[in-house]
Amino acid sequence: MKKSWLVIVMCAFILPAAAQGPSEGASAEAASASVAAKGKMLVAANGARLGAVYRVGADGSAQLIIDGKMVTVPANTLSSVDGKLTTSLTKSQVLALH
Repeated sequence: MKKSWLVIVMCAFILPAAAQGPSEGASAEAASASVAAKGKMLVAANGARLGAVYRVGADGSAQLIIDGKMVTVPANTLSSVDGKLTTSLTKSQVLALH
């Protein structure tokens, strides 16, 4: 009988927290992670095509191969502009990231 009361008390604390869903920080991370997708063309701030996304990092960063080098573009520079995956960096800034 004591164990059932313990289970009821634990559920009283756990269920309301679970019903609230993820925190705002977690939803912001999920939103940034969902911007980049493998195979999607990445465009620079000035409109120059950089290349197709080779891999998406766990943090939402986009990895692509430019001039034979793997370059990781930070997730905080990525956004969707008119349906295009765009970075706020220029091509020369992206090339300097390697």
